[in-house]
Amino acid sequence: MAIGRKQPRGFRIIVRRMQHEFADGRLAAWMTEHVPGFSGPLQARVLSGGQSNPTYQLSAPSGEYVLRRKPLGLILPSAHAVEREFRILKALRGSAVPVPRVYDLCEATEIAGSPFYVMEFVPGRIFMNVDAAGVGRDERGAMFESMNATIAALHAITPAAVGLEDFGRPENYLQRQLARWTRQYRASITDPIVQMDQIIDWLGTHLPPERGGRLVHGDFKLDNLIFHPTEPHIVAVLDWELATVGDPFADFAYHVMPWHLEPDLFRGWAGLDLAALGIPSELEYVAAYARRSELAEVPAWRFYLVFSMFRLAAILQGIAKRAADGTAADSRASDVGRQARPVASRAWELASGSR
Repeated sequence: MAIGRKQPRGFRIIVRRMQHEFADGRLAAWMTEHVPGFSGPLQARVLSGGQSNPTYQLSAPSGEYVLRRKPLGLILPSAHAVEREFRILKALRGSAVPVPRVYDLCEATEIAGSPFYVMEFVPGRIFMNVDAAGVGRDERGAMFESMNATIAALHAITPAAVGLEDFGRPENYLQRQLARWTRQYRASITDPIVQMDQIIDWLGTHLPPERGGRLVHGDFKLDNLIFHPTEPHIVAVLDWELATVGDPFADFAYHVMPWHLEPDLFRGWAGLDLAALGIPSELEYVAAYARRSELAEVPAWRFYLVFSMFRLAAILQGIAKRAADGTAADSRASDVGRQARPVASRAWELASGSR
C-alpha cells in the first residue's frame, strides 16, 4: 500500500508474531475461497502508520494484498467499523474518487482474531509530512490541487447514486456528531482536559444550519492518500472507517486543520513557508474547494474548524486510552495520544477568539 514507509520500533518482533499467527493456514484457505486468483503460501508483515485498525501487507505467489482488521480486545462503541469501511470502498469503486479494489469481508473472528477485509495492494507514495524530501514546489502544488479536487468530488456524490442511501442519517448530523465525540472523549479520559468541556459547551451554542446528505470520509488527510509513484495525483484514498453520510463542510474543515497546526502538532504546516513549498494559503485552498462545489464561500467556517479540532482531540484521547490499556495498534500511540491536550487548547483559542 505504500513505498518507503519507515518501520516502527519492534517491527521484526511484530512481523514474527504475525507470521506465526497466520501460519496455521486459515487465512490462506479463506483467501483461496474469497480472493479471485489467489494462491499461497502466504506471508504477512505489518504496515506502519495506523493508530486504529491494524493493517498488514500479505505477500503470495499470486501477488500482493492488504488486510485490515479490527483491533483485538475491548474497543469503543461504533469504533473500528471495518464492515462499513469495506462497504464504502466497494461502492466507490469506479467513481470519481480513487479507491483500492476490495475482495471480501470476513465478519467471523476465527480466521484472524477479529473481523477483517482484504483489498488490493496499490503501489504509490504516502507522505507523512508535507515537506517530504524529493518533491519540488510545482509537484507539491499539483498534489494539493489533486487533494482539493478529490475531496470536492467525494462531496459531489449523492449516497443514493452509489447504493449508500442507508449508509447514515443526514438529519441532525452535527448534533449527533457532537454527542458522539463527547461520549467518545469522556469514555477515553485518562487525565481530564478542561478545554474539552469548554469547547463542548461552545459548540452546542453555535451549531449552524444543517447541511447533511453527502458522503464524508471522516479522516481525509495527507497520510491517508496514495499518490502515483511518479506523478502528483492521487491513485487511492485509504482509511474509510469513519465514513458516513453527513455535512461535507465538517469533512472539509477537518481536512484543512493542518493550516492551523504546527509540524510537531499532528504533522500540520502552520508556520512553514507555504509559498516556497508550493502550498496554497488556507484562503486560497478553501476558495478552490468552494469553486469546485459551486459555492460563493464555505459558511460558518470558524465553527467547522473548532468542531474539527475538538473531534481530532477526542480521537487522539482515544488513542491515548488504548495506549494506556495496551491495545493500541502502533508503538507510537502514547506519543500521538499526548497531542490531545495541545489540540484542544488550540481549538479553544480559536473558539474564544484569543487567536
